[in-house]
Amino acid sequence: QVQLVESGGGLVQPGGSLRLSCAFSGTIFTIYVMSWYRQAPGKQREFVAQIGSGGSTNYGDSVKGRFTISRDNAKKTVYLQMNSLKPEDTAVYFCKAYSTGSYWGQGTQVTVSS
Repeated sequence: QVQLVESGGGLVQPGGSLRLSCAFSGTIFTIYVMSWYRQAPGKQREFVAQIGSGGSTNYGDSVKGRFTISRDNAKKTVYLQMNSLKPEDTAVYFCKAYSTGSYWGQGTQVTVSS
């Protein structure tokens, strides 16, 4: 059974930075494609970024050039470095692991406001 625990969210001013972490526990971390999604109030869950088992990355259009996803296979952790944050980045951010099945974390709140 895979478990995911996100951390690192909080309140930040526009233009600021945050780094989210997603700790993975369970089976073999390296076979999983890891992703970040977000969901703002009243909106559908939105794809943010993805990193493959080999390290290839993909980003949603709204975060390209500002966010960076990475993974540390030794620590079984995936990160999302978020720079130049905007109020529209405010959302609950979720971590997802995908291999033969999909697993989700509980989410961490990110609020961008002055």
